[in-house]
Amino acid sequence: MKARIAMRQLGVPYEAVTVDLFKRETRTPEHMARNPDGRVPVLELDSGETIPESGAILLYVAEGTPLLPDDRLARAAVHQWMFFEQNQIESSLAVARFLVLTGRDEKYRAVTDSLVARGHGALSSLARGLADDRPFVCGDDYTVADIALYAYVHCAHEAGADAREHGTIGAWLDRVEATPGFENDLAPFPSHAMASS
Repeated sequence: MKARIAMRQLGVPYEAVTVDLFKRETRTPEHMARNPDGRVPVLELDSGETIPESGAILLYVAEGTPLLPDDRLARAAVHQWMFFEQNQIESSLAVARFLVLTGRDEKYRAVTDSLVARGHGALSSLARGLADDRPFVCGDDYTVADIALYAYVHCAHEAGADAREHGTIGAWLDRVEATPGFENDLAPFPSHAMASS
């Protein structure tokens, strides 16, 4: 979703190819050649070279555009929030959301509860980062850091941690969604991802 938002907003043409991790399609030799870690997303360039990891893809497609500042200090702020997203938001809220939406939360209740609690802590940190009424996470300008954070913050309620209950985050989510060309195309988990009884 992160890469698709950025590429649409930048007018970068792309073809989306679904690789179903729930059917172990990310474990094939062909996919492992694209990403040795066997995860998605992976951006495959026209040259055949590949860029795995959503953050790396965002930084690559945003290079030389308004979504990634040239100023060294401003760029460091973008990296700060992108690293925060991977370390705090995705590692807690994305995993909790997966457990809840695929019916695994009851089996792993203690883990889920711990992840949601950590997620609330991460959302509180994000709210403090936005507490000075800046329009976007790095200041006045919308960047790939906003896109990276938006992906799992906007749907945190599905994990049991409503981001809009954390002060300034709701208005920030609204501003991100109002940026030109923005489209939320988050797809539901496929039915075969659901835990079996």
